[in-house]
Amino acid sequence: MESETDEMRESLIDCLRPRLKELIVVDRVLDLIDFIENEQKERIRQKARNDGDISAADSLINAVVQKPHTPGWFTAFVDALNNGGCKFAADYMQLNLPTPEVEAENENCVRFIHLLIPSLADMGTDQVFTVCIQTNFTGVKNLESISNRGSRSGARELLRRIIKCPPGWYSTFLQVLKDTEHDVLYNDCLKQHRNLWHSKFGGTFCDSEPLLSFADGSALEVARSPEKEIILRDYQMEVAGPALEGKNIIVCLPTGSGKTRVAVYITKEHLDRRKAEGKPRKVIVLVNKVPLVEQHYSAEFLPFLKNKYKVERVSGDSQLKISFTEIVKKNDIIICTAQILENYLERANGGEDEGVNLSDLTLIIIDECHHTQKGGVYNHIMMRYLKQKHKNKRLIKEQKEPVPLPQILGLTASPGVGGATKMEKAEEHILRICANLDASRIMTRSHEEFKKEQRKIIVSVEDRREDPFGDVIKKIMTAIHNHAELTPTCDLGSQNYEQWVVQKERQAAKDENQKVRVCAEHLRQYSESLNLSNTIRMQDAFSFLNKYYEEEMKKKTAPEEEHKIQITDTERFLFNLFKDNKKELETLAKNPEYENDSLSKLRTKILHEFSSRDEARGIVFIKTRRSAIALNQWIQENPKFADIGVKSAYVIGGGDQSVVKPMTSAEQKDVLKKFGKGQVNLLIATTVAEEGLDIPACNFVIRYGLVTNEIAMIQAQGRGRAEDSSYTLVEVKNSGVAEKECVNEYRKNMMNKAIQKIKLLNQAAYEKRITEFQIQAIMEEKVRMTKKKQKDIKNESPSNVKFSCRSCSEPICTGDDIQIIENMHRVNVTPQFRKLYIQRENTTLQERLLDYETNGFIACKNCGQRWGSMMMYKGIECPCLDVKNFVVNLNGKKISKCTKWNEVPIKFSAFDYAEHASNMTMSDNSDDDETM
Repeated sequence: MESETDEMRESLIDCLRPRLKELIVVDRVLDLIDFIENEQKERIRQKARNDGDISAADSLINAVVQKPHTPGWFTAFVDALNNGGCKFAADYMQLNLPTPEVEAENENCVRFIHLLIPSLADMGTDQVFTVCIQTNFTGVKNLESISNRGSRSGARELLRRIIKCPPGWYSTFLQVLKDTEHDVLYNDCLKQHRNLWHSKFGGTFCDSEPLLSFADGSALEVARSPEKEIILRDYQMEVAGPALEGKNIIVCLPTGSGKTRVAVYITKEHLDRRKAEGKPRKVIVLVNKVPLVEQHYSAEFLPFLKNKYKVERVSGDSQLKISFTEIVKKNDIIICTAQILENYLERANGGEDEGVNLSDLTLIIIDECHHTQKGGVYNHIMMRYLKQKHKNKRLIKEQKEPVPLPQILGLTASPGVGGATKMEKAEEHILRICANLDASRIMTRSHEEFKKEQRKIIVSVEDRREDPFGDVIKKIMTAIHNHAELTPTCDLGSQNYEQWVVQKERQAAKDENQKVRVCAEHLRQYSESLNLSNTIRMQDAFSFLNKYYEEEMKKKTAPEEEHKIQITDTERFLFNLFKDNKKELETLAKNPEYENDSLSKLRTKILHEFSSRDEARGIVFIKTRRSAIALNQWIQENPKFADIGVKSAYVIGGGDQSVVKPMTSAEQKDVLKKFGKGQVNLLIATTVAEEGLDIPACNFVIRYGLVTNEIAMIQAQGRGRAEDSSYTLVEVKNSGVAEKECVNEYRKNMMNKAIQKIKLLNQAAYEKRITEFQIQAIMEEKVRMTKKKQKDIKNESPSNVKFSCRSCSEPICTGDDIQIIENMHRVNVTPQFRKLYIQRENTTLQERLLDYETNGFIACKNCGQRWGSMMMYKGIECPCLDVKNFVVNLNGKKISKCTKWNEVPIKFSAFDYAEHASNMTMSDNSDDDETM
């Protein structure tokens, strides 16, 4: 019980951390805490001297929540706050919170004092201090004599303490000024309060900004400048130049070189200029990942622009209750995922009131703009722009008013070469991106300004001398091949083998060959276990296989004992095959003698990095979610890592394409936050962490058996931002990473040369090629849209499509039986269908969305194949179907690889809630009559 209470208190402190950091006076509170070691106290004091109270308060909080806890630690901390003149912080800790109105007024007063410090610093400090003590100001009662600080410095320290008092201090402070005959300051405060506040803050406040906004941990500095000043380095100012003149450009800077800071500066100058000119102004910042919305908002745009302009962020995770259109109208800067803007541009295009037009915006910033290519949402947005741009040319010729278009700013660390092998094609790829973004120039740093290259190491591995675990897996796979009469043409466990198995499964489903289909499905699992065995531990590979077979057996067990699910001879063969070899696999998996060399080399590399650096912090990139979780578990279970202070965590993607449970954006954010604070110092990550996410300075990056393209390589290298950082590539069997890395290095060099060649083009030649690519893109888009419209015309009758179970080939229903809810969910609520499935509880699926919720899934009563989920829609249970679990037969032609409903050329009828509810009521009444 005690540990649970401690955990709750730790969570409370973590939630209140932003407030506490602003309210704690470190030196006094530190003296009153006896459960922190003296050596650690001295480090915190040193932090306060070097970095200011904010940073030191953060370290103090870390020390307070550090485990193991001494009995009564929480109460002791609260007492120290109370007795150390930090009563307001103590009130927060005890959840004696002010009302939102009181808190907002208090923030106003704090900001006002910040603005007036240059004048207030001239007050008679000793005299004011004495009266403050007599007035029982809780924040200053323990403040030692400040006469030895000098009058102005003492005044600043006194004010710093006063503004940390509980609400109500402001009126008391004004009375102190009056009592000490500081009439001029007192009258100035009363007279200038309203005008000065209005001129500085426009009369509005952002409720999410911190109580105090220290620029560098020093209250003094912030007092002089309530808003952070944007300072650009020479190279940053150089690349920003054309954009400051209103031109469309791409800023191409290495990861960690401050691209986003350049964008913030350009945004401020853009808004300032248009405001001075009396022109409309609206900036939208587009990102391609949900976590980037909060990151850009909190770390970049809000701190620098909040006092002058209204900044808001919107993503799928946002809890805002007003429409995106209203948010755009009411704010100057909006940070959002690109799909949200595209959705509202489409609404406006369709004539809806609740839409957004490109003409409403004056600057669009596109983060990771190398994704502005065919099929991407960035490109859809820019295609609207390009079409209007070329329409405007016609309007100008006709002497008509053109439609205003926003300025475009693209940000990227690497445009890539698009798989090019020749310089000419690399140039063409980059020019196409420039054309898609309508960029007049691509801006990079000068060659001599590039930071020195990281130390790059490629670690080769040796094949296992013996691999009895892998041999048993391959023996099982061979037995399955023989049973299904399959003859593979590539190495077992290789990528080519996995592709071959997927093709066999699809063809077998189409042919209703259940023997081959189910064998192919099981072969995929064995292939995955071989990869796990070559990448992580054998026991991870065994656990994966064991869990898979446990789940498969559960599928063959009906919830009601009276009903039995069919088990075919092939399934029985496969279950027995695993059962017969399970004991041997389990025994071999526990023998460390047969572990792979890759894992051994990785262990050596991590141990070296942590033992050779004062403060190591690194990232290990790995291919799959399952591998990331398993690798993190291996590190946490290995005492050698714990002995040298390794604290690991994993971060994986948020999409639900994988069978592995995805991470929510909140979970990702929490891990990255801990990584930033040093609570985690080794991150195990899939490619989700390669691009965009603001991960603090690392001093080593390891790519473990993972190489994709040159863009990913540059992004991964860019994660090692600290001085003397290293970049290591560890080979894994069948990965071919060393060869791929050499190809990527070649492409990287070719990309840099291609960019330089493009920069050397004279402007007329550059614009000619850009225009050609734009016209070509518009023509290709017209052809694509024509084909899409033809495809979207769903003329097929629903009765022409039939669905059968992917596993047992039993006929299930026709398109006439399926209805659609909210233009999204395909459901079958017919009485006949209800007899064909069983319902299972799925405790991992608890998703509440709008008027419906899903908390279980439905499966074939005959074979146990999962078909979809059970959805509760406005009080009615609706079986919701997932098309990938069926074989679709359209006019006698079988389609085995439908993965999305929009691939089925049928327009399903809308679900009639009222009619279905009425039918259910009538059915219930007739049942009641029968029982009477």
